[in-house]
Amino acid sequence: MITTCGSALRSLVGALPARHAEPVLMYVEGAAGTGKSHLLQELADLPGRPDPARRWWRCGTDGGPPDEPSAPQKPENPEEPENPEEPENPEEPEKANEHRPEGNGHGPGPTLWLVDDVHRAGEDELRRLRRMLEGLGPGSAAVVTYRPEELAVPGLPLGGPPIAYPAGLTVLRNRLAPWDEERVRRAAAGALDESSCTAEAVARLYERTAGVPRVVVDLLAMVREQWPAFTGTAAEVDAAGVPARLAELVLSRTHALAPEDRPVVWAAAVLDGPAGRDELIAVSGLGAAAGGRALLRALESAALTELDEGRYGFAVPLAASAVRATVPGPVRQDLHRRTANALSRRQPVDWAAVADHHRAAGDGHRWLRAVERAAEAAEASGRHEQAITLLERTLALPGLPPQARARLAPLLARNAVTGLRSDQTVEVLAQIVQDAALPQAVRGELRLDLGLMLCNQMGRFAEGWRVLEIAAAELHEVRSPLAVRAMAALVSPNWPGVSLDVHRGWLIRAEAAAEESGDDAMRTAVLANHVGLAMSWADPEVWDLLERLRVRSADPACARQAARGLCNAADSAVWLGFHGRVGDLLAEGRELSVRTGAPYTEHSAMATRLLQEWWTGRWLGLDKRCEDFVAATADMPFIASDAYVVRGLLAVAQGDWGEARSWLSQQGTFATEKLPVPLGAAAAGAVIRLMLARQDVDDAAERARAAWKVVADKGVWPWAAELAPWAVEALARAGDGATARTMVRNFSQGLGPGDAPAARAALVWSRAVLTETEALAQERRDGLLEAARLYEEAAAAYGELPRPYSQALTTEGAARCVLAADTTDTTDTADGADTAGAAEAAAAADAADMADTAASPARKTAKAGKAGRTGKATGSVSPDRKTGGEAAPAPAPDEAATTAALAELESCARRFTDLGAVWDAARARALLRTRQPARKGRPPGRPSHADQLSPREEEVAQLAVAGLTNREIAATLHLSPRTVEQHIAGAMRKTGALSRRDLAHRLGGAP
Repeated sequence: MITTCGSALRSLVGALPARHAEPVLMYVEGAAGTGKSHLLQELADLPGRPDPARRWWRCGTDGGPPDEPSAPQKPENPEEPENPEEPENPEEPEKANEHRPEGNGHGPGPTLWLVDDVHRAGEDELRRLRRMLEGLGPGSAAVVTYRPEELAVPGLPLGGPPIAYPAGLTVLRNRLAPWDEERVRRAAAGALDESSCTAEAVARLYERTAGVPRVVVDLLAMVREQWPAFTGTAAEVDAAGVPARLAELVLSRTHALAPEDRPVVWAAAVLDGPAGRDELIAVSGLGAAAGGRALLRALESAALTELDEGRYGFAVPLAASAVRATVPGPVRQDLHRRTANALSRRQPVDWAAVADHHRAAGDGHRWLRAVERAAEAAEASGRHEQAITLLERTLALPGLPPQARARLAPLLARNAVTGLRSDQTVEVLAQIVQDAALPQAVRGELRLDLGLMLCNQMGRFAEGWRVLEIAAAELHEVRSPLAVRAMAALVSPNWPGVSLDVHRGWLIRAEAAAEESGDDAMRTAVLANHVGLAMSWADPEVWDLLERLRVRSADPACARQAARGLCNAADSAVWLGFHGRVGDLLAEGRELSVRTGAPYTEHSAMATRLLQEWWTGRWLGLDKRCEDFVAATADMPFIASDAYVVRGLLAVAQGDWGEARSWLSQQGTFATEKLPVPLGAAAAGAVIRLMLARQDVDDAAERARAAWKVVADKGVWPWAAELAPWAVEALARAGDGATARTMVRNFSQGLGPGDAPAARAALVWSRAVLTETEALAQERRDGLLEAARLYEEAAAAYGELPRPYSQALTTEGAARCVLAADTTDTTDTADGADTAGAAEAAAAADAADMADTAASPARKTAKAGKAGRTGKATGSVSPDRKTGGEAAPAPAPDEAATTAALAELESCARRFTDLGAVWDAARARALLRTRQPARKGRPPGRPSHADQLSPREEEVAQLAVAGLTNREIAATLHLSPRTVEQHIAGAMRKTGALSRRDLAHRLGGAP
């Protein structure tokens, strides 16, 4: 039976005979360190079993078995059964062998013999042990442990001839197996901090120790004591070294061999893995006959073991390091040279390992050639990270020949542009391009890849743009086709700081250069970026260009460029609002990315999918998907910018405003203004919305001006869609109506005839916001009704896309304006004459201000531009109204329209709730409550909720634990800060919470 130490204990206990039953003999075999002595100690210490008496016999110490039962020794920590089992230790306390037996092994009654380390017994001790076992009486049992690799006669624990077992004796055999990876993980979890017990560390621990318990425990102790503190990487596990017990065991076995036989063990140490007989002998340099004899002796002495059929090495891989360190230097170099040659004959060739052995052998030329072949092989199979690591390590070494640097550096750059990790590569390449000895073509190629990494993967746009311009000039001078690639990169419009016209100029140059080059891959690269540029500003011809890009090519370089273009087109389609086309573009682009080994492009497509899910309302689990994506791309956070922004937008809608600011600022990794222009505009819009909700109107206006300038300088107006409504509101509420109107006018003119449905919906939304804000400032009912009409138009447009959250926000805006118009009983005049009911409207406005109410962020209008609360109105009028003359009187209130608005508002509250937009749902419900009459039949006075939270208390408490201040909750729910304070106090009293933080725990799963 092959078993673990725990299950072996259970099987042994089950096999122990009753008092008068036939005797049992259990052999337990296991390699050094697998826990045999620990198993015996556990068996000796079993509680509740007074019979049979326990007797120890530790072989190879100073004689035979004890005369009387000895008190079983306690394990070091019996309270922790999950502790790593303690392996055998021949240096047990002398108490176990204080007394010696007389005789033949017969005890006064049933006896359990615990016989340890039979492989250490000499001939005389074996004879006495055999007599004891042959004389086991009823109710007695013996458990005999040994290391199979150290038996004098292989397979015979007690030597020969066969033992004369009693007729009634049951003989069982149990082999202890090493731990599996899960058991190693549990041991690591008990020894290391949670943060350092990583999957990477556990896998490396298991690989290097082969799961042998004693080695695992010793290595964990060494890892735990490392300085600086262990963080959970495989490299740190390797750096910990070899445990002393393991090193002594393997070195003593190696030294026991004759000097002429040791080279075969040294060869195994240098090969550092399972190797065939011929390969071991070839590396050892002993020759066929002598090498064969040496291998047999190494196996007999357990210095080596047969790991698999015909494959030999060390039972514990970590042991190779200990042996390798003892080999004399010149001998070790010869072994590495022969190992490199041997590995070169394997198929497939592990060129990275070959390179390491050539370097260890001192053969610099062959080392660098092997590094190059290893990197090329890794690139061909899509293992870009492996190629990057190898090349970075090589190029960072001093004294590298210029020719080698010129060959390896472009290979590094090419992999880094395609792969995911670039931080260290950027620094390496930035130094290499300064090398004047490099050929200009090589330097230009390196500069091209450096510029691409700075822009696409590091977010350093301005620096990357300058590098790309220099690369284009350098490569054009030497007539390299890569000059086309540099020009094509300058066509990409996402970066801030460069206008659309400049990108169009580079497109003209790139297309001409691509035709002149005759290179299909370069033509495809230019076409891919032409598609991206045309899609960005909603060129109607973009779909025809896209069909040209979809033409399949057998050339992997063309396919990679097409994959990039398709994924970028999908991203642009998301921003434009063509959500029905995004799925096919992403699927096609990702399939090409995977097939051609382009992980950067593949991950960019995954980020685009997060944006698609945000806008189309697939929010369930989206926060977790964003966080997982950020964690998975931690080495290169810029690629996760989409995930950061989407996570921040979710936090805004959920009312978790503290988290929202953190995510929208990329958790400090990148400033919003350094993001790609559309993403930066969306993030800025969300930040402005937060500022408005917190009544930081002046700061919101400043942020709006700065963000708007970035979009205006770029000139790609569809990218203003996620910024415009909030920027317009911020400027209008801050009293800068002129700038707000200019924003709307420029947005409209900039869109022109382009097909940009999301931007056109946002333009109508922006007009609605401007109209609403000015109508509130001027107390014009017809302006509010016009704003409602514009909001409805925007909502219909968002419904067509579809963008359910934007649709709900604009529908809420329409309902809000209708309800506001219903309470505005005034007649507009151009000269600002008093209107009927002005005093009542003014009183209502004053009450609203005193209670710090806000039906929406747009309700908090600036005091500037108002002549007072007497019904006089001055300042700007709606851009759609003509000045001069007498305005028509406002239509009479429409009860049907009000009823419909309330129904729409209820629908919005449900849609917000379904999406998970807690803050928006609370705001919509609060506005509803201001207009809904009390239910018939309810007794007078406030309802009693005893010790349970009232609906309003629960609503206030949920917003409080989300991080909103009392003032922010008041603005959201149309309450005074004092009322909010009372509701929070009531919620804390009823739940027993001691603080807001504690209130979050007390609420638990409350909705």
